[in-house]
Amino acid sequence: MNNFLYKNTKISYFDAGKGTAIVLLHGFLENATMWDSYMASFTEKYRIITIDLLGHGKSECLGYVHTMEDQADMVYAVLQHLKIRKSVFVGHSMGGYVALAFAELYPENTKGFVLLNSTTYADDHERKINRNRAIKMAHKEYASLVQISIANLFSIDNRDSFISEIQQVKKEALKTPLQGYIAAQEGMKLRKNKEHLLHLTAYPKLLILGKKDGVLNYEDNIKQIEGTNVQLISFPDGHMSHIENRDELEKVLLVFFKTI
Repeated sequence: MNNFLYKNTKISYFDAGKGTAIVLLHGFLENATMWDSYMASFTEKYRIITIDLLGHGKSECLGYVHTMEDQADMVYAVLQHLKIRKSVFVGHSMGGYVALAFAELYPENTKGFVLLNSTTYADDHERKINRNRAIKMAHKEYASLVQISIANLFSIDNRDSFISEIQQVKKEALKTPLQGYIAAQEGMKLRKNKEHLLHLTAYPKLLILGKKDGVLNYEDNIKQIEGTNVQLISFPDGHMSHIENRDELEKVLLVFFKTI
């Protein structure tokens, strides 16, 4: 991993391979290591950039609230540092929100994006209440909260099949400092609906959803691409398609990259 100083804040990123630039953005309580098993195949034909988002992994916190626009501005600074003008983005969950913020702020630098277990919808009232509850609980029982949250990201059917993988995800999640947890939750509460990006942008777009996702309701989320040319890929499992459907996802993404 390399370090980059952004607004006096250390940002950790990885850059490997040659070709079209593909930026892989992790989700909430994750970090760039979530993409490790994909790097060998992806870097054969593409330049792959992974970044620890603000307050996650080895990247420091910038403030007490990290909006998705704050994250996107940081990603833009890293890409400018690397002299990369246009990129394709793959964002898992919160990483998808960051990709959407980037696409809106920097349309000339966006070549396409994949929303992986993610959505253009803003938080509804109930979701915001749940985030507030989680923030309060985090101050008291952070480790327990994180471990329960991670287990719930996998479909019930898969929790026994992926015991070691779930433990590894929990281990990485607990590297996220409390401030990073809270800043991300506050930032996700503030995000606006970005559905217009699916309708008004001409570059390739892909939505990948899990039918048993406990975070994003599948039936609600397929509605966001009605009347668009956005491709939909549905997997039978939960919110963690990069683990639950690893081989299928790799194939899907490589096919999508070829269309760029």
